[in-house]
Amino acid sequence: MNTTKAAAAALVAALGVTTLAACGTEDARDAAGKSGGPAPKTVTLVSHDSFNASKEVLAEFTRQTGFTVKVLKSGDAGEAVNKEILTKGAPQGDVFFGVDNTLLSRALDNGIFVPYEAKGLDRIPAALQLDKEQHRVTPVDSGDICVNYDKQYFADKKLAPPQTFDDLAKPAYKDLLVVENPERSSPGLGFLLATAAKYGDGGASQGEASGEGWQGYWKKLKANGVKTVDSWELAYNQEFSGSAGGKKAKGDRPLVVSYASSPPVEVLYSEPQPKVAPTGVSTGTCFRQTEFAGLLNGAKNPEGGKALIDFLISKKFQDDMPLQMFVNPVTNDATLPELFTKHGVVIDKPETMAPEKIAEKREQWIQQWTSLVLK
Repeated sequence: MNTTKAAAAALVAALGVTTLAACGTEDARDAAGKSGGPAPKTVTLVSHDSFNASKEVLAEFTRQTGFTVKVLKSGDAGEAVNKEILTKGAPQGDVFFGVDNTLLSRALDNGIFVPYEAKGLDRIPAALQLDKEQHRVTPVDSGDICVNYDKQYFADKKLAPPQTFDDLAKPAYKDLLVVENPERSSPGLGFLLATAAKYGDGGASQGEASGEGWQGYWKKLKANGVKTVDSWELAYNQEFSGSAGGKKAKGDRPLVVSYASSPPVEVLYSEPQPKVAPTGVSTGTCFRQTEFAGLLNGAKNPEGGKALIDFLISKKFQDDMPLQMFVNPVTNDATLPELFTKHGVVIDKPETMAPEKIAEKREQWIQQWTSLVLK
């Protein structure tokens, strides 16, 4: 396997395109559930496709608790949340990880979680604890959804990469951007919300200032050749020209909706590691995201589920997470690795939106977006 293929394979594995091997089996879980015998020794974590953790860290959880973790990946975040809603009361696992602030109200309103106050919450800023009255979910990580760009493409074209939302709609960047469907993908939804926060809702006070709101902005993006795919994995690893996965699949879009922390991925999984990341971040196109974990309603192993949620905010897991899932830890005692801080980008002024506003407008905006962009 040559360096390019090795880097691509490692990148795809790290970002969750392949299924993480299950640790243990469901035999104990099934046997206990059917016989009414002793508590199962396996705890099942349901997540989106990008979940990853070191084997050593998961083994440490087993040493501490006696429970073995089985990871069940369930598609992109939007798809995974929808599956849990459809199976409410008879879930696929014990804990769900990966519901973020863009989808949180949908999950809570549908009752897929039961309350559990995790041990160690005092180490997490109160501003991130969006369900702190009932503790149905626990913050695990945060990050910024942003447009990434392929540095080599723009250098070869002698074209400055875009830095703002307005830039993306300019003729110079026609047919260069790939985004994710907000109905299916949390990065896609985050990007849609970012444009709504930036331009306002058509007819609202912010929208009147621009004359068109976010709807008018997306009409411009559509006219400028934006491409939409269903998931982050497809967008980043197959359509984006700047990722190892993208090069393997001959992706030809040098702009993609991803994360401010994506560039360290390209450095970590390149041989030799470059001194400078080959991808960059358009810092004026970002939306702040927080991801949560919760104990599923109807979990067969609630004891193991509670222990796993505690572990997800332990220093051991939080320190491991940045170079596994390329997101920021939420606890104030976590240590960021040098590669992550050197090649990741800190976003000082991301777009944000109150959870109440997201809950009120999300479904309406997704329907409007679908009519505007996909039809």
